[in-house]
Amino acid sequence: MTYQDPLERVVKEVVLPAAESVDRSATFPREAVNALAGAGLLALTVPSGYGGGGAGLPAATDVVQQLSTACGSTAMVVMMHYSAVAALVAADREDVLREIATGRHLSTLAFSETGSRSHFWAPLGTATGDGTEIRLNSRKSWVTSASHADSYIWSSRPLAAPGPMTLWLVRTGTPGLSIGPEFDGLGLRGNDSRPVTGTDVEVPRTALLGVDGAGLDLALSAVLPWFLLLNAAASIGLMRAVTGETAEHLTRTRLRHLDRSLAQLPDSRAQLARMRIETDRTAALLDRTLAALQKGHDDAQLLVLEVKAAADGSAAEVADLAMTACGGAAFRRELGIERRFRDSRAARVMAPTTPALLDFVGRALCGLPLLDGADG
Repeated sequence: MTYQDPLERVVKEVVLPAAESVDRSATFPREAVNALAGAGLLALTVPSGYGGGGAGLPAATDVVQQLSTACGSTAMVVMMHYSAVAALVAADREDVLREIATGRHLSTLAFSETGSRSHFWAPLGTATGDGTEIRLNSRKSWVTSASHADSYIWSSRPLAAPGPMTLWLVRTGTPGLSIGPEFDGLGLRGNDSRPVTGTDVEVPRTALLGVDGAGLDLALSAVLPWFLLLNAAASIGLMRAVTGETAEHLTRTRLRHLDRSLAQLPDSRAQLARMRIETDRTAALLDRTLAALQKGHDDAQLLVLEVKAAADGSAAEVADLAMTACGGAAFRRELGIERRFRDSRAARVMAPTTPALLDFVGRALCGLPLLDGADG
């Protein structure tokens, strides 16, 4: 049995039926996460030698895309988990990876901070200590699954080495961690994204991921490609869903005085066609990016930077078209399109934001470094 069979079952039986209530009540999709863990899907990208599925980025993007067609919040939780797993794999943290493989561990990223906001590459939080115990102090601004994760991939300034960043494994529940108020946002309302503050959080030196001072290299090489492509996959899943929902509404809704459906109106069909074209175009870019990474093409890094920026804009455009095509009915919750509209707004402000990615792409095209002293 491949991962597609249990994924289809969990989406159909658990994720989709709960999606509307997760959004309405801003409730973490715990039942869905438990079902995904029980089906081995949270362990999909854990190396097979540690008991996981041994799958790579293509399978992970497929999972996130399919989850996003049903529930954006659940897709977001899994996207951040897979991104955290990428860091743990790169640092070869067998202990945690084996926990994930048994379905007993959900992880997430804790990069963005209050002082540097979406500039995740410039942490202000500190790490201090001379012996085996390290103290971490930081004010993280947004952490997905904040009160439900079992660990955070935590960034700080280096302990002693030169460099902009060091990464740590911080287990939730460690004394000194405090979680902010419940998330009550515009979209992705069930992802439990909250501020997390660390005050003299003591972790063992073995919590270090990789090398002190080399956290940015680890984040850029191991984590960022996963985060950007999975984010794009979530946007594509949203676009596929809202395009299908729009087609269904246009087909079943009739103008009785004209004795025709909305689908028989040329303007409505044209809007639907634009939605499908934009969805397919964005999906093709994601497929090309995955292929470039797999084959080691020279333009792979550039495509990685492009794909989230492209998908962020496309998702918002397609959701806008859905609201227009479906008219006033789209503003009612029962149709589901207004939820997609709200969810589509989130990706553009997730670090690296769309403006930051556009700057990165422009820098790459001009032969400039992605980051310089002014950025950090």
